[in-house]
Amino acid sequence: MHLLIFAILFPFLAAALIPLIHRRLGPLNIGWLVLAVPFILFGIFAWQIPGISSGDTITAALNWIPSLGINFSIYLDGLSLILALLITGMGTLVILYSIYYLSPTDSLPHFYAYLLLFMGAMLGVVLSDNLLVLYVFWELTSISSFLLIAFWFHRKNSRYGAQKSLLITVFGGFGMLAGFLMLHTMTGTFSVREIVSTIGQYSDHALFYPAMFLVLLGAFTKSAQFPFHIWLPDAMEAPTPVSAYLHSATMVKAGIYLVARFTPIFGGTSAWFWTVTLVGLVTLFWGSFCAVRQTDLKALLAYSTVSQLGLIMSLFGMGSAALHFGDGEAGAVYGLATFAALFHLVNHSTFKGALFMVVGIVDHQVGTRDIRRLGGLMAFLPITFTFAVIGSFSMAGLPLFNGFLSKEMFFTASVNAASLPAFSAETWGWLIPVIAWTASVLTFVYCMIIVFRTFFGKHQPKKLDKKPVEPPFGMLVSPAILSILIVGVFFAPNLLGDHLLRPALNGVLPGITGAAPHISAWHGFNTELWMTIGIIVVGFLLYKYLRIWKKVYAIIPEGWTFNALYNKFLESLEENSNRLTSKYMTGYLPHYFAYIFGFFILAAGGTLLLTGALSIDFTTDTPIPSYEVILAVVMAIAAIAILFVKSRLTSVLLNGVLGYSIAIFFVLFRAPDLALTQLVIETVTTALFLLCFYFLPEWKPEKASKNLKIRNAVIAVAGGLTVTLIALSVRAGNLYDSISSYYENAYELAGGKNIVNAILGDFRGFDTMLETLVLFIAGLGVYTLIRIKGGKETRKNED
Repeated sequence: MHLLIFAILFPFLAAALIPLIHRRLGPLNIGWLVLAVPFILFGIFAWQIPGISSGDTITAALNWIPSLGINFSIYLDGLSLILALLITGMGTLVILYSIYYLSPTDSLPHFYAYLLLFMGAMLGVVLSDNLLVLYVFWELTSISSFLLIAFWFHRKNSRYGAQKSLLITVFGGFGMLAGFLMLHTMTGTFSVREIVSTIGQYSDHALFYPAMFLVLLGAFTKSAQFPFHIWLPDAMEAPTPVSAYLHSATMVKAGIYLVARFTPIFGGTSAWFWTVTLVGLVTLFWGSFCAVRQTDLKALLAYSTVSQLGLIMSLFGMGSAALHFGDGEAGAVYGLATFAALFHLVNHSTFKGALFMVVGIVDHQVGTRDIRRLGGLMAFLPITFTFAVIGSFSMAGLPLFNGFLSKEMFFTASVNAASLPAFSAETWGWLIPVIAWTASVLTFVYCMIIVFRTFFGKHQPKKLDKKPVEPPFGMLVSPAILSILIVGVFFAPNLLGDHLLRPALNGVLPGITGAAPHISAWHGFNTELWMTIGIIVVGFLLYKYLRIWKKVYAIIPEGWTFNALYNKFLESLEENSNRLTSKYMTGYLPHYFAYIFGFFILAAGGTLLLTGALSIDFTTDTPIPSYEVILAVVMAIAAIAILFVKSRLTSVLLNGVLGYSIAIFFVLFRAPDLALTQLVIETVTTALFLLCFYFLPEWKPEKASKNLKIRNAVIAVAGGLTVTLIALSVRAGNLYDSISSYYENAYELAGGKNIVNAILGDFRGFDTMLETLVLFIAGLGVYTLIRIKGGKETRKNED
């Protein structure tokens, strides 16, 4: 097995072993063993840096469904490497942090199993070269994040947030799958690399733009872009280690990765440029605007994540214009935006991960995240305060921190997009730097709120649940490492740029040279620097007079928010579903039979009539013996008589006549095994019917209206006629070719001398497997009910 394939499967294997290992370890924290998984994986991917930075790529594949072109194919280039390092590196720090953050009373095996499941799914997303394999891992991230967000499932808000994230991201995932299938229809391959190499000849295809927008739908929902951003703030109900992981390096970055990976396919078009850029800019502004009004530190960070993701998304949109111009000066100028996007993607992971851990420490040590109850914590939590300053000032884009470097590049890219003639940008392009600057001012404001409202001002001990003290040393290690990286990248940015960012840029903009600049903190008094100075001045004034202008948020009615619309949509969906269900779920069995047979008549009978499959030919039939005619007439009389008898005993006996008559037909057609089976089953069922009906009350005559009787008669006759026509038309084979010849070589193909066994065991093996699966699921349900009942009885005895 290739090392990269092992890297993806390793977290899944570890997650499966956690319950077994935990039972043997007893009170020992399972987190210390789990910590080894991302640490080892980080080492594996870090080992690939020299080769990838020199321009190499690594591929591996396992056959899965080769006949359909679906294989477990892995592709590691600069883009996937930078994401893999973030996933495993942040995973290591988050697990270390969680060991001290989580309580021993929490269900630690479940938590770490979910976390490893999520980690493996994310690695599968960024390393998969096959579209369908990527989709499988994509949806697995949605499922595992659902489990993580709902980890404290006894809380209503946790269940609500998990449900919202699952509904929105899975909805986008279905759209993305449709886009993938369209790409396969156009190109004939599921390989991303092959699509990139051949997409030029399909740019005029009718499915090109529908596929583009469907893929973007999946990316926007996963990366919480406007208006799908509403799931991310509610995901804050997850434990803080989960929030630090999901919001900084993993789930929300999956959508960003998808846009970056598909830029070589759809980039260079005006639709991609404007859609990605404008959606990113709107998300950037709206996220920062909403963050300022929050009173919960974690909610503030959630909206700040929305804003920062919009920033990165807009940069990828602006940078995609480089593919329109090609290799050259204009291509390099626009390509700078993509380089800035990759740079800020890394920087955001560091400062946002540190800030979530800081907020977790405040909540853990003080007992609240409510900004209105906090203040003056600098004297009690000086180390935590230091990390908060580093992370917040980096997110605000201030000097001496890595966020300043990528924020300056963001301003450069926005000014370039407004000044260069790309896709009519000279008309509306001025909006790009204006929105970027305005949103950055609001970013500065909420960063000041994090620092000054939490750690400065008046201490309010009566409003706190705990006396504030610094957390254990182990809880400080992870934010300390991230803070060191924040400062270290500022002073040595090209170490990151040369070895990781440049190779990643080649994966997003292949063939565009000169787009990766030499990173430096000082470029003189240029436009970007003046924009930063303006942000500091205006942002400080807005923060100082926050109480005055914050009243602007009251202008927006509560019922007009996207959350309100989402809730109303779900309520309407539930009400209409209940109303519709109550109309046909009447509790009356004849109604259900009418629905079933009515649908069968329309589907099967319609297929016969509309496809030309209806064909009746009696010319080649063998003569029907008189005893078969007599037997058929007896069955018909028995079937009709059942409808009119007034005794259950008589109806059971008549039903038995039908069953035994079928057994006689099997004997006549030389199928003794089927005849014996039919006789046994009919005897047992008849006896059981008689036994059950003996204890039932007297059969009262049914009072039905004349119209209902006519309707039932029509359905019965039409159903019987449909079955008869199907049976008579099967022999013609007008719709499908006969498969009887497939069984002529049954012995060679299946190794079975008995054709019935070969059909059931091999040719219908998949069907048999599904039947077995149904029984297995039913068994699990029965077992679960027994365990639940046993648990309740045990608790009653204990009480």
